[in-house]
Amino acid sequence: MKAFFKNLFGIETSTKNNAKGEVMENMFCYQCEQAANGGCSKVGVCGKKPDVAALQDLLVYSMKGIAFWANLAREKGAKDAAIDRFMIDGLFTTVTNVDFDADEIAKLVRDAASYRNQAQALYEKANGGAYTGIVPEAAKAFHAGTTAELVELGAKHGVKSDDIDADVKSVQEIVTYGMKGYAAYAHHALVIGLENDEIYAFTHKAFAATLDPKLGLMDFVGLAMECGRINLVTMELLDKANTDSFGHPVPTPVQLGTKAGKAILVSGHDLRMLEELLKQTEGKGINIYTHGEMLPAHGYPGLKKYAHLAGNFGGAWQDQAKEFVDFPGAIIFNTNCIQRPADSYKDRLFTWGLVQWPDVKNINGWDFSPVIEKALSLPGFEEKPGKEILTGFGHNAVLGVADKVIDAVKGGQIRHFFLIGGCDGAKTGRNYYTEFAENVPADCVILTLACGKYRFNKLDFGDIGGIPRLLDIGQCNDAYSAIQIAVALAGAFNCGVNDLPLSFILSWYEQKAVAILLTLLHLGVKNIKLGPSLPAFITPNVLNFLVENFNIGPIGTAEGDLKQILG
Repeated sequence: MKAFFKNLFGIETSTKNNAKGEVMENMFCYQCEQAANGGCSKVGVCGKKPDVAALQDLLVYSMKGIAFWANLAREKGAKDAAIDRFMIDGLFTTVTNVDFDADEIAKLVRDAASYRNQAQALYEKANGGAYTGIVPEAAKAFHAGTTAELVELGAKHGVKSDDIDADVKSVQEIVTYGMKGYAAYAHHALVIGLENDEIYAFTHKAFAATLDPKLGLMDFVGLAMECGRINLVTMELLDKANTDSFGHPVPTPVQLGTKAGKAILVSGHDLRMLEELLKQTEGKGINIYTHGEMLPAHGYPGLKKYAHLAGNFGGAWQDQAKEFVDFPGAIIFNTNCIQRPADSYKDRLFTWGLVQWPDVKNINGWDFSPVIEKALSLPGFEEKPGKEILTGFGHNAVLGVADKVIDAVKGGQIRHFFLIGGCDGAKTGRNYYTEFAENVPADCVILTLACGKYRFNKLDFGDIGGIPRLLDIGQCNDAYSAIQIAVALAGAFNCGVNDLPLSFILSWYEQKAVAILLTLLHLGVKNIKLGPSLPAFITPNVLNFLVENFNIGPIGTAEGDLKQILG
């Protein structure tokens, strides 16, 4: 391995009373892979209660109303940065495993009511008068009252409230979930200081389109493909934000053991937040550990320079409840994916920014002294070195040795590339990805990204001529790196991406995965295997469209799928 561096890279299911004391039992949500029985109707598998579901539905409904006016205003050349940024934060708030606090979401709904009025005023000023067309109900002003009143109103505007064609609704939901996905990435980029007006413009246009009864199925199919393009723009923006700030990732061994000293565990995706915490803990005897999607942070030169960035603790998000019990320090989530915390660690758990859980301390801003004080009061770890795993194979690192990779393909040393990655989850069937990776032949290379890699990233796959057979590209948003690598290889071999010896074996859980899938479809990528189950919001007709146009299909058995792909 040293030669490689030198030569190549130098569920709780109870109901809850609402504010009126009434038991809230009715909801419907099918936006994540683990949706129960085609859609959670009593309580979300994620832990989302009916009141939170209703408020999130109302927030989405309210943002459609904002978009109606903001889109009209943009047609007149007027826009408002505050409105644009609110839309991104509002969408991100409704992503699975982000915000479970009803009162906090209610505040956002009240903000949405205000921004709706602001957007209408923006349009009327640009238009020189009032709008003379038909105003959809979602775009009309409403009284943003108490949390209980908003819950009652939100229950009327859920996913099933629209009386429209099922296939049209299906594609509308695909577009909405794609927007939620790229909103997460746009939020991360904005935290660092980068934004792109094209993202805002599409968000308003697409949401406004859902209020237009004249649009049909193929109109929304077109918007879905455009949503994929916008996600590519967003991932590129975030890649630039991260690499400009912290440098391009480099292959880096990450310690899975522990160092003696106090400890803080950081879970989520936000690199800027991690950097600030590293600065504030420097010299205090506190070691910082990453969890989940924060693992790739170790590959960035601007972050790995901190000696107290000690290693990675635990695995993917769904194991947090059983793993965090054993972490003897403070824990902080900077983005999804938080679960209902156990009492055994709830008192040392913090959230940051948009992530919220009732009765869990939220850090709103950049002062992490409460987290630091908690860590200093706890016992911390003893010295216990463990296994090392590699991360940091972003597009810059891999393309830096593209000539050697290409030579290995031409020489027959590398037969095939498999991108095995995406979201992990607790639903049965995900052992498929472990079995698939284990059975990939020794002359094939595995690219991986997102938390799905925890299914197999501790296994020893060896190397091919100094090139590791397992290349951890990074977080889910680093699908951008995978795309850049694929495009570069296609250019080198003078062929299309679909003609490469490259197969996509994807796992999905939430809406960022939807956004990435739309990007791959926008780029014309075919023959994708998707699992462990297909989205409940895709109707049979929409699925047939995807099969006929992209040959997308469900995963089968690891042995059968490998045989089909490799012949």
